[in-house]
Amino acid sequence: MGEPSADFTLDTASLLASEESEVSIVGRSPWYLAWRRLRRNKLAFFFLALFVVIVLACAFAPLYANHVAHTGPNANHVTDQVKVNGVEQDVVSKGGTKLVNGQLRVVSSIPIGPTWFAGGGKFVLGADQNGRDEFVRLLYGGRNSLLIGIVSSLICTFFAVVLALLAGYYRGWVDWIITRFFDLSYAFPVILLAIALGSALSINGFHHFGLTVESGSIWIPTGVISYVLVPYVGRPLRGQILALREKEFVEAATAQGGGPIRIMFSELMPNVASSVLVFFTLIIAGNILTEAGLSFLGAGVQPPNPSWGTLISEGSILLVTRPWLTLAPGFAIVLTVLSLNIFGDGLRDALDPRAKVRAER
Repeated sequence: MGEPSADFTLDTASLLASEESEVSIVGRSPWYLAWRRLRRNKLAFFFLALFVVIVLACAFAPLYANHVAHTGPNANHVTDQVKVNGVEQDVVSKGGTKLVNGQLRVVSSIPIGPTWFAGGGKFVLGADQNGRDEFVRLLYGGRNSLLIGIVSSLICTFFAVVLALLAGYYRGWVDWIITRFFDLSYAFPVILLAIALGSALSINGFHHFGLTVESGSIWIPTGVISYVLVPYVGRPLRGQILALREKEFVEAATAQGGGPIRIMFSELMPNVASSVLVFFTLIIAGNILTEAGLSFLGAGVQPPNPSWGTLISEGSILLVTRPWLTLAPGFAIVLTVLSLNIFGDGLRDALDPRAKVRAER
């Protein structure tokens, strides 16, 4: 096995002190050193800024819809007209029968194409087959997709951390039960299990344990995605906590009279916080992809509510004549997931610089 590459550095306090004044580095915490490493990663910060722009654009969708496009995400304009470069055009062309080359043929209705702001901000990306503004639905669909992705990641990470702490600290039969739960979920492919649960709940809703969630609610795909991905976060964290459980600082805390709650959340939790942060960042991207897959297959966000997955499904009907109806939400998913993955990689490198050493040995 070779030595690490010569140009790689762990960027320790001594190195940072040589680059700047030593006074500004001495006594700094590991979190500050991680921040110093992260902020010098220009690529990670660029994609973080891109993700923030996407989130803000979707968050302010109502402002654009109400004050620029003057329409809602589910408003139909099949019989309306829009002025493009001073010329009135049908939002959805009238179908019927037309004489083509001496033959009578049936012509289907075709929605208007992108106006690229020539229509005063209306139908920037054109309309769908129901005459709905595609750009407005893209922004509102992003709100739903991002909301499901972020909230499901929060729920998933929370339960994964709690289960990992319980299993790693108590070990024994507690660890056995939690590990078997992880194994049971591992036995099913994520997407198949999510489709099965999403399809069942989207029909009947959820009415158990004092909770009532009606069918069609976005909390159904949020809960399904949260549940199926808990083992994929909890199992690696459990392994780290099992190793930390044997360290001297845990024995010292126990000898000082620390209880299980204090040791788990004051001693063990801070030592896996960096891993939890990286997991949370990366799992948002995975949850957005999972939501898009479920919605495309009809087991996620239910029409007429938009999401990037449902927009791809609806646009596939007009893929030949209006490909941007599918390409636009697909491109939004690609940019969002790519930005989160690249920033997550940069965050991991900043929080655990020795990972690069192990990778290059």
